[in-house]
Amino acid sequence: MVVSGWAPQAFRQTMEAGPKPIVIAIDGLCLGGGLEIAVACAGRVCSPRSRLGLPELAIGIIPGMGGTQRLPRLVGVRKGVEMMLHSQQVGGEEAGRIGLVDEVVEGGQVVGAAKRMALEIAAGRRARLETVLRTDRLEPLGKAMVAVKEARARVAGGHVRHPELCLDAIIAGVEQGGMAGLLKEKELFDLSLTLDTHKALVHMFFAQRDTKRVKGVTDVGLVPRQMRKVAVVGGGFMGSGICAALLLAGIEVLLKEIDQHCLEAGLGRIRANLQGMVKKGKLKQLQAEQLMAHVTGTLDYNTFGSVDMVIEAALENVVLKQKIFADLEMACRPDCILATNTSAIDIDLVGRDTQAQDRIIGAHFFSPAHLMPLLEIVRGQRTSKQVVVDTLSLSQQIKKTPIVVGNCTGFAVNRVYFPYYTSACFLLDMGLSPYQIDKALSETFGMPFGPFRLMDFNGADVGLNVSKHMAGAFADRMITSNLFPLLNKAGRLGVKTGKGFYKISKGYKSPPDPEAASIIEQSRRAAGYLRPGDKPPKLTDQDIIEMIYFPVVNEGCRVIAEGIVDKPSDLDVASVMGMAFPRYRGGLIFWADLLGAKHVCSRLDEFANRFRPAEGFFRPCAYLRDCAASGRKLGAGTGARSRL
Repeated sequence: MVVSGWAPQAFRQTMEAGPKPIVIAIDGLCLGGGLEIAVACAGRVCSPRSRLGLPELAIGIIPGMGGTQRLPRLVGVRKGVEMMLHSQQVGGEEAGRIGLVDEVVEGGQVVGAAKRMALEIAAGRRARLETVLRTDRLEPLGKAMVAVKEARARVAGGHVRHPELCLDAIIAGVEQGGMAGLLKEKELFDLSLTLDTHKALVHMFFAQRDTKRVKGVTDVGLVPRQMRKVAVVGGGFMGSGICAALLLAGIEVLLKEIDQHCLEAGLGRIRANLQGMVKKGKLKQLQAEQLMAHVTGTLDYNTFGSVDMVIEAALENVVLKQKIFADLEMACRPDCILATNTSAIDIDLVGRDTQAQDRIIGAHFFSPAHLMPLLEIVRGQRTSKQVVVDTLSLSQQIKKTPIVVGNCTGFAVNRVYFPYYTSACFLLDMGLSPYQIDKALSETFGMPFGPFRLMDFNGADVGLNVSKHMAGAFADRMITSNLFPLLNKAGRLGVKTGKGFYKISKGYKSPPDPEAASIIEQSRRAAGYLRPGDKPPKLTDQDIIEMIYFPVVNEGCRVIAEGIVDKPSDLDVASVMGMAFPRYRGGLIFWADLLGAKHVCSRLDEFANRFRPAEGFFRPCAYLRDCAASGRKLGAGTGARSRL
């Protein structure tokens, strides 16, 4: 909300020191520039339902209309730092307690209370204070400096710069006074506007909202039908998570399992999911118990005629899924949506033997389904637009960000990301340590964890299954590795069996497991890239990052060219919300465009020429080469032909 030519002194003379005292009435959201105006007023009145905060850091900038100076002068430096660095919003009652507002009244009374306060100030019955000059609510200098120092220690050395700029502005005001702080804030705000982080986060802000708009689907006037009752087939790890997500949205759930033992286990998993949220403070115990009352278990399809939608979450087996969908066609209403949670199997193949292909759709949740924010909606060749619109509406009900994609092996997310694991396995077989690779991806690039720790979380059994599908569909650019088969044979499936690349019992900070060394050595011998006495290639962290992520970009370019996604920015959202790509980098395609298609293309050619066993894997696709030659951004493409 900062305009060109913004002048802190002129703003102060108008708002804080003008001829008439200004008191602001707040009844709802008061964020960003709105709050910066509010804290410059002579007084503030809000309702309990109000939400106040300075979320600018969430889009890569710092507050630029005095927020870094005035907020700490009302709530103290420690609380002000906390609110700004975490883009934290406070409710009306808390705003009153911490001193952010002067009065909290019911919504219908805020204007009247604000008028009375303004008249009292004008008449001299209440002190008129200029926030930027106040020091009465600031901690003593020593304590204020400690609060900023502690915050700086948390953000220093990270992958983004703007939090430190925010702290620089705050400390300038604490040390030199509010007016000097305003001038420093303007300087640092202007600097934050130039950062790639700001461009990336703004891009993600709009890209995430654009996923709900699909050309030719959401713009043709279709009205979504409400999903009141949904059946889930399969109560395993994924199915139970889907059930929990539905229950949390107030949707009645029918859980089907093959026998009583499996059914009880599935209900137990749902209960455990909800209890996990209770422990984290996201649910109250009574709420969890009430939600469990809305799930019904069954061993047959007799009551499926009452559901609006079925989500099949059985094993990744085509024959099994085809049998289930044949049964569902017989048991469900003719208008019931039939969804499969498959992560890689062709949607059209799943429903091939039914007469219900127009209402069959892919609903690919990410694990754990009740926590992960992404839902990949896969449209088959004959899936109706109405069913897509209905499923998009469901995604909003259960608070998921959807991306609608066309049908192909792996769809968008798994297809684009299969090179991630392929390249990681190739580097391991070339002699690099899996822990060196993970360190480059996490500490240097900013992923929450690298590919091998992620394998431990997802399970080597899932990796083996997905790799088989990908190898069958994209044999021309696959690199064969024995790593997944060896891990499965040894029972090292990660979290599922308690054995992986890391010592599972230690959690996210778990150290490497020395027992994995023999599997790694067997995989290397089977690959045969290194002869006895050979040393691994010398690669920097940046080399590792580019060797792993540029093939992912390359596959993303193929997906864009084939029209698998509605728009390139959908891949950015999918990479951030489905594969934990750093949000502050703007997503996969946006990040590649910051580097430039020419750089990505030339490096892939370099890798292809240097590592001949993987030449086909690294070679740039036609779309990427065309962008590199023409200077066009990868994210400017709309696809050669749409699958949507």
